[in-house]
Amino acid sequence: MGINPGVRSALTGHHFAGYSNRFWKVLFDAGLVPERITCADDWRLPEFGYGITNLIARPSPGIDSLRPQEYVEGWKVLERKIRRYRPGIVALVGLTLWRAILPRLDLDEEERARLKRAPAVGAQPVKIHGARVHVLPNPSGRNANFSYAEMVEAFRGVKGAR
Repeated sequence: MGINPGVRSALTGHHFAGYSNRFWKVLFDAGLVPERITCADDWRLPEFGYGITNLIARPSPGIDSLRPQEYVEGWKVLERKIRRYRPGIVALVGLTLWRAILPRLDLDEEERARLKRAPAVGAQPVKIHGARVHVLPNPSGRNANFSYAEMVEAFRGVKGAR
């Protein structure tokens, strides 16, 4: 799950469709899908046991234009989806998404503060309606915080948690 669709994703109607986005390549290289697929194949994710969504439906060229109320409304929709579909794992693509969701989780302030300080990539010690939470690096080409190998390893952690 990502924060919101980028402009290219909105234009094509497919998730993670940006030219420099490595999401689909990382999925294959991490062993999460058995064949190379592209954004045009996003509809096939359920056949591999995955779903995909965004916190906020409105596309934008970046997250700077998203309003605080959109995060609140998006969280309400996401909670309903998690309750309805009951996934075993909710994988959050991007540390920014984790930081956006963290204040909305039903945690005491001490736990929230601890999680805010702790390294965020990987499995988290919280659940959302029974689903384990796993934070992944954002595979956007604009993300220089993680090497490609680090991204693959982080995504591989989701496979190991299934």
